[in-house]
Amino acid sequence: MQPFLRELADLLGREHVLTGDRAEPYLTDWRRRRTGRALAVARPGDREQVAAVVRLCAAHGVPIVPQGGNTGQVAAATPDDSGRALVLSLARLNRIRAIDPEGDTMTVEAGCILETVQQAAHAAGRLFPLSLGAQGSCTVGGNLATNAGGTQVLRYGNARELTLGLEVITAEGEIWDGLRALRKDNAGYDLRDLYIGSEGTLGIITAATLRLHPLPRARHTALLALESLAQAVRLLAHARAELDATLTAFEVMGRECLEMVVQAFAQQRLPFAAADPATRWYVLLECSDPRGGPGSAADFEATLARAWEGGLAHDAAIAASAAQQADFWRLREHITLALAEQPYCIKHDISLPIAAIPDFVQATDALLQRHHPGTRMRVFGHLGDGNLHYNLLGPAGSTRQDWMAAEPQVQALVHDQVAALGGSISAEQGIGSLRVADLRRYKPPLEVALMRRIKQALDPQGLLNPGKVLD
Repeated sequence: MQPFLRELADLLGREHVLTGDRAEPYLTDWRRRRTGRALAVARPGDREQVAAVVRLCAAHGVPIVPQGGNTGQVAAATPDDSGRALVLSLARLNRIRAIDPEGDTMTVEAGCILETVQQAAHAAGRLFPLSLGAQGSCTVGGNLATNAGGTQVLRYGNARELTLGLEVITAEGEIWDGLRALRKDNAGYDLRDLYIGSEGTLGIITAATLRLHPLPRARHTALLALESLAQAVRLLAHARAELDATLTAFEVMGRECLEMVVQAFAQQRLPFAAADPATRWYVLLECSDPRGGPGSAADFEATLARAWEGGLAHDAAIAASAAQQADFWRLREHITLALAEQPYCIKHDISLPIAAIPDFVQATDALLQRHHPGTRMRVFGHLGDGNLHYNLLGPAGSTRQDWMAAEPQVQALVHDQVAALGGSISAEQGIGSLRVADLRRYKPPLEVALMRRIKQALDPQGLLNPGKVLD
């Protein structure tokens, strides 16, 4: 064993330094797009051990790839194939340090599973509203490193808006304790916002103080059938006007997405008796009312009735129980799982001005059919905040290799359309290693140059997650 690994084993214990077959599960990203190599996988148990590992790596010039639940979409937590890097798993930093219901805060470590944090908040009579399809396996540290969004951004904001303070290990192995439970702190630069969304390239998040909310007394959920995306945009405006701040989620799903889910998972069913040929899109709409009471449900139903009367939907199903609400959400959450069953999917996580989304989809669909005939669209996303998952399957009968070969041209076509409309090529999934060239292509040169200056200042040796975000 080389000197670095011996020192690492002395620091953490041999059982927490994984090599060979024991390291394999940490070396491939969730989408199985990238498999790397590593010196080892280190599993520190607290912030002091994380800091000590970082100091050891700095002394030996060993790159560090931080990893949480390894559920990311852009291979941000996967080492390259050089075999020089250390994968730093934060899974053992999984303690909930404090919950303050009166102050509506909780402090948790980076390795806490998101669903565990949600459950702990609920047990204290509070809501932590960050909600993702991978919440049973993704970790808070990863959520913050990517500034995760999810299904309730419309009301509660991204991970950044849900975070009051951070604890971070710097590139030199120092511990910055910024776990302040303050709503207002304007004393200098906001380091918290610098580290959130940096994908482990500026520092390693080891804990966070999170913002909690009161538990809603009533939740109302409906699935609506529509003819067009333009209708969905008008329906969103109607729901915002009528439901105001109680509107929690507004998800849009192409018909083909839900058909794919029903075909892939026998237990999934659409709540409508038969598929209407006029239906091209579905909207999953949810309202969380802090007041509750019988008037809450009546207001929700009246809002949907007026939408129907105004021609904004031609069919609707309102969940009559918590079980039915869960069934509706499983339809939405199983889209990604159903896509994973396909031979290959070219994914785009884009953000656009909401009013531009119908024209974008219509124009981009047409361009793809012209240049790549037979492309099958599987489009869904968080219409309420302008985030669209514009996913594309190859023509029927095409192979994985065929569609992978077409990916550079397909992505350039889609991202050029996004850029022309003032959108972003990454809404909530980050850049990782998969979108580094796209960032350089679509970000203004000055923005990229400023990012490089920040990286150089905070990680002068370039050891933190090299090759991610910036090349």
